[in-house]
Amino acid sequence: MRFTVFFLAGAAVAQAWIPQVSNTTASLRGVSAVNERVVWASGSGGTVLRTTDGGETWKAAKVPGAESLDFRGIRAIDENTAFILSIGAGEKSRVYKTSDAGEHWTLMFTEPDPKGFLDAIAFWDASHGIVLGDALDGSAEVRTTTDGGKTSTRQQTPPAIDKEGSFAASNTCLIVRGKEDAWFVTGGVGAGRVFHSTDGGVHWTVTATPIRNDSASAGIFSIAFSDDQHGIVVGGDYAKDKQSTGNIAFTSDGGKTWTAPSSHPAGFRSAVAIVGKMWIVTGTSGSDCSVDGGASWDLFDNRSFNAMAFVNETGWAVGARGRIARFSPKRQIVVG
Repeated sequence: MRFTVFFLAGAAVAQAWIPQVSNTTASLRGVSAVNERVVWASGSGGTVLRTTDGGETWKAAKVPGAESLDFRGIRAIDENTAFILSIGAGEKSRVYKTSDAGEHWTLMFTEPDPKGFLDAIAFWDASHGIVLGDALDGSAEVRTTTDGGKTSTRQQTPPAIDKEGSFAASNTCLIVRGKEDAWFVTGGVGAGRVFHSTDGGVHWTVTATPIRNDSASAGIFSIAFSDDQHGIVVGGDYAKDKQSTGNIAFTSDGGKTWTAPSSHPAGFRSAVAIVGKMWIVTGTSGSDCSVDGGASWDLFDNRSFNAMAFVNETGWAVGARGRIARFSPKRQIVVG
């Protein structure tokens, strides 16, 4: 009989994230992988990074005229095309686009409301995209585009709880799947909810979760799905990043209900991703993995990261002070 054994032990655990040279000291919170060689990243000080060789070399640059902005979100379409999103009150929240590998950037959108604050950006394809912002006039600011960001339409979402908002921590508080599915997650006192659209962001439903929501710094920070039915949300309290209380929940019914597992990642986590049949979460106090659908978790790295992006089993994590690392997949042994 032939069977396969997977393990994460010894040197494999210690080397799960392999450091790379980013050529910047910016705080990085955005990362988007096109394929196993082309990856984009973004961060503070108007910084955008790009590699075309899997991270062996990274080119870091500043977006002209945006040197004071913090680019918390990035979505790459291909080797030459990417959208970046900056955060901040009012006009500091912007969306830029490049079509020539970052040589030139076009300002596509500036938040018109002085109270507005954008959090994340996602695209189904080069034309159809969505941005998420904190609540304005009683509901989350969701804007969709069907022409590559040339124009956008604000969509109506269910009423927000007082002071409910999304965290611009990893650009994974908002995700899209398939052709029209979109999800976003929130935090804040009494919040920690999951919003879902099945028609490209036009109509939304909302569901409560057991993620902690006992402070302004607590809630859900990231969401991911392995298929249409099975998903995970992670978060916690970023001000108490070593606490594991209420930092994870999963669904097996397409988001209709969310349940907390008996085992938790070892602290606050700002990003979650599916890698083959393995779940990976990361945050400022470390990274954990689960090989049983999220029922149990093992800490495999204690370094601080903010965000992740994967293509198949190849991925990158980014963090403070220009930290970038490439994921080294677990080893595989065939027995018999």
